[in-house]
Amino acid sequence: MIQINEFTTDTMPIFTTMTLAYDQRQKSRLKACLDNGDEAAIILPRGSRLKDGDILKTENGSLVRVIAAQEKVSVVYSSDRFLLMKACYHLGNRHTLVQIDTRFLRYQSDHVLDKMMLQLGLEVVAETASFEPEAGAYSHH
Repeated sequence: MIQINEFTTDTMPIFTTMTLAYDQRQKSRLKACLDNGDEAAIILPRGSRLKDGDILKTENGSLVRVIAAQEKVSVVYSSDRFLLMKACYHLGNRHTLVQIDTRFLRYQSDHVLDKMMLQLGLEVVAETASFEPEAGAYSHH
């Protein structure tokens, strides 16, 4: 089993990629399967979080690029920025992880939150996309 134990800024050559869902990318200790089929043990400093595009170094010096997996998400669209701000407030008030863009909000699929967004007058669309929420004011890496 390949051991992955550090982040790097090196970019060449990439040995393989590793596609992980958001919940997996939040763990600093994880057994995962690389996209080439090899098994890997991710052993990073506690509190480390993986983001799409991060490059990791294996114990033998090979490089692995992290890819955010496509997953079920709810996407809220509106041309009314005030409504999007209200949605951010209500989602944040429920400690919901949210990916914020100038045109949409994205959160992990949840029918209760979808209903709340509809009641605010927003359009909610079920999609499959990568999920990269805001890290928060106190996060690091």
